[in-house]
Amino acid sequence: MTQPNEDQLAALGTVFESFSRRYKLAEATGPERQLNELDKQTLLFVARNPGCGPTDIARFLAVAATTVSSVTDRLAKRGLLDRLRPEKDRRAVALHLTAAGRSKVDAFQAAYRQLYQRMLAPLSEPEREVLIGLMRKILSTED
Repeated sequence: MTQPNEDQLAALGTVFESFSRRYKLAEATGPERQLNELDKQTLLFVARNPGCGPTDIARFLAVAATTVSSVTDRLAKRGLLDRLRPEKDRRAVALHLTAAGRSKVDAFQAAYRQLYQRMLAPLSEPEREVLIGLMRKILSTED
């Protein structure tokens, strides 16, 4: 496998910068105080894994446990996340979305869906499959 050349690196950088400007999730989810990307990813993880613990999130997001502790504190203070202590192990913490957290996740997912629709609409069906396949390949390659 050959290494990308300087022109390819510059072209990819330009494309990513253009994508960032054109497809802004923050604007699509409303004018209220925005969450940072780590907050969003934490809420999305808890939505998919109710009752998970902070260690599960840290492992999935590849961040330090102390970082997740700060994130869950912040989200709990904003009323988006509940931290419950299971009866079996009072030292453990089980995380759940509040109704406001569920609403926020639903808004993220709807906004993401609209963005994905806009991104894929100009492509033919085969082009969509190629794009998705190439992105999967990039993600599956270990560093």
